[in-house]
Amino acid sequence: MDDSPIFNLPDDTLHQIFSTLPLRQIVISRSVCKFFHQILTSPSFLQLISTHPPLNLIALRPPRHRHPLRHALPPSFLDVFDPDHNQWLRFSLDFLPFRSPHPFASSLGLVYLWGDSPDSSESNKSLVVCNPLTRQFRVLPQLGSAWSRHGSVLVDSANRVMVLTELAALYFSGTSNHWLKFSSNLPSKPRSPILVSDSVYALCDVGSPWRSQWKLFSCYLTKLTTSQTWTRLERHEWGDVFDILKRPRLVRGVGNRILMVGGLKSSFSLNSPCSTILILRLDLDTLEWDEAGRMPVEMFKCFQESSKFKVFGGGDRVCFSAKRIGKLALWDRCAGKGEWRWIEGMPGNGDGLYRGFMYEGRFTGLP
Repeated sequence: MDDSPIFNLPDDTLHQIFSTLPLRQIVISRSVCKFFHQILTSPSFLQLISTHPPLNLIALRPPRHRHPLRHALPPSFLDVFDPDHNQWLRFSLDFLPFRSPHPFASSLGLVYLWGDSPDSSESNKSLVVCNPLTRQFRVLPQLGSAWSRHGSVLVDSANRVMVLTELAALYFSGTSNHWLKFSSNLPSKPRSPILVSDSVYALCDVGSPWRSQWKLFSCYLTKLTTSQTWTRLERHEWGDVFDILKRPRLVRGVGNRILMVGGLKSSFSLNSPCSTILILRLDLDTLEWDEAGRMPVEMFKCFQESSKFKVFGGGDRVCFSAKRIGKLALWDRCAGKGEWRWIEGMPGNGDGLYRGFMYEGRFTGLP
């Protein structure tokens, strides 16, 4: 390629040519040669394509190891699935100066992860925000390692981050450079908490040691640092909506909606088996529930033998995994109609509970 006329073109001309490509083709073109990589990662080009439609991807979280090897660690990657092209992709995280980076969430092209400090022989977790496409990163103010072990981390499009446990919570805004700490005062450990607009939502078990009873709690972000007031959301019209699901989880939906996902009980008995997996949708404006999706019986047969399954996703896509299945079940409503299909070719050994999050690939700058 050294004799190619393309090397004689001005950078501005090359930027205009490549800016006509979809974001997916731009990402692929960067790996063609060092010259393309330099042109397609320059600040001026990234600014030019900043309004391109994002890549709507499903990212997998790497499995946790209790005692990871400190030497000869394998290269770190973010494995993602493109449901629109039915293809797996891999983004390198080798630009991060951390051991065993563990991505767990994303918002508007930015990926949030825990990473071990390379300067310490002990586990010293740092909370990091990065963009795998621009290979930029920023370390958030230091937290104790206990927060990484016991806290649920929530992020949203306003560069807000929350680490939430049953007893306490930390809140960080992109406009500040420190964490706000306060008591959470929840009745039990929050399950699958999510941030939607200016509120936090979480499921809490208010039942007994012998029988779970799940309820939905919410709190305004503006009140968390003052009154710590959590409100139990319930209406008489809801009836037994929380009793028909086994091990419910919350997933952020489209707009001002949240999804509640769980196994549909065949009866109200204590150890009732499930007949399928149900997706319910709550409109936060009207506080009305409706059924968004129901897993087909043939697909659910693969989950019947598993004692538990994992749920992750967001918007109009929700993924399900269980041990010994070796693939993901995907509910996809992006085309306006809920469709169910399998995602094959899972990275790794294909035997385990996969966890993940939705990732919008963008050339977003760091806050």
